[in-house]
Amino acid sequence: MSFDLKEIASISGMPGLYKIVAPTRNGIIVESLTEKPTRSVAQARNKVSILQEISMYTNDEEHTVPLAEIFDRIRKQYGSDLPVNAKSSTQELASFLESVLPDYDQERVYASDMKKLAQWYTIVNQFVPYTEASETDTATAENTQDETSASAEK
Repeated sequence: MSFDLKEIASISGMPGLYKIVAPTRNGIIVESLTEKPTRSVAQARNKVSILQEISMYTNDEEHTVPLAEIFDRIRKQYGSDLPVNAKSSTQELASFLESVLPDYDQERVYASDMKKLAQWYTIVNQFVPYTEASETDTATAENTQDETSASAEK
């Protein structure tokens, strides 16, 4: 269905993305999402942003799109071969984001945000497993929903 971003974080002052391993008295133990993972402690003074809680602005003032949903759209449209990277031009990044999220707010989503999106997707796609909804899960959910609506009608 999507990437599980509950335990993946971006930490201020530390490059890349990290998997949260365990809490400590002074912060959290994290493991880098790299070819050779290393564990370190992110101090309480560091700003830790959980990827599941991040979303992008759209033209609708009251609506934002979660990062996990954007990653799903990128995966469906491009797979693991992104046409851009963090070093692409602002115009290339903007056209890429527009192809994935056509109604993104061009005034509030900056080039640095687009670069992070491309960089983070590359890391997440490589190191975080993607879980797809199987047809039986979808059918079961639909049957449950049908049964619930049928019993509500009685």
